Amino acid sequence: MKRSDRLIGMTNYVLEHPLQLISLPFLAEKYQAAKSSISEDLTIMNKMLQQEGIGYFESVSGAAGGVRYIPQYSEENSQSFIQTLCHRLEDPDRLLPGGYLFMSDILGEPETIRQIGRLFASKFASLDVEAVVTVATKGIPLAYAVASFLSVPVVIVRRDPKITEGSTVSINYVSGSTRKIQTMVLTKRSLKQGAKVCIIDDFMKAGGTIDGMKSLLKEFDAQVAGIGVLAEAEDEEDERVVNEYTSLVKISNVDVRNQQIEVSKGNFFNDFD
Repeated sequence: MKRSDRLIGMTNYVLEHPLQLISLPFLAEKYQAAKSSISEDLTIMNKMLQQEGIGYFESVSGAAGGVRYIPQYSEENSQSFIQTLCHRLEDPDRLLPGGYLFMSDILGEPETIRQIGRLFASKFASLDVEAVVTVATKGIPLAYAVASFLSVPVVIVRRDPKITEGSTVSINYVSGSTRKIQTMVLTKRSLKQGAKVCIIDDFMKAGGTIDGMKSLLKEFDAQVAGIGVLAEAEDEEDERVVNEYTSLVKISNVDVRNQQIEVSKGNFFNDFD
């Protein structure tokens, strides 16, 4: 196999298996090349991944060692993407009654969702999470995008039980913005006891839904290692019940009557590595 062909095949393979340890003997056998040649190829690939700002290789030494692709979106790429996202969301035609923002079109764009997934994965890649948790329904595509870069399953919390999911655990919680009592459920088979998870959601006002998910996850002795939200509402900060989270954009100065809205960068860049 020519080196150019091998590089394409290897690059595709490692990008499709993020955070998974890939041994040199495996690559040498798969691509019919000497380990020394594979090592040289990996050096070239690692250089290009960093140059493109989409991640890097982590080397693991020892007999069972190899490389692990770490998805890491560069600050430059992240700044550019989030700035574009802010500009798109500032369109006054997106304003809905109650100060909500229409985002269904953005949540339906595969490329945009993939970029958002890459951003959150950059933040959570070092946390060794075992699952991504979200609540039905709009957060689902975001959760799958993040999970694809972390190589973990998605767990979906629902508002009501499904007969096809077997026995469930349910809790009542207070919505942070409406102060209404609501219910959420999670099937017992979806998450193992003591799992380390991250929560992903599309929009957060006071954070009641996310706080409810945290309470539900306590029933599974799960550890919430990180929380990611696409957009947060600045006007709800005083009543917010969730403090530690990562947001991409912040919605503020919403004036439904005059059709004005201001969208700025969230706290994603705080302590940016």
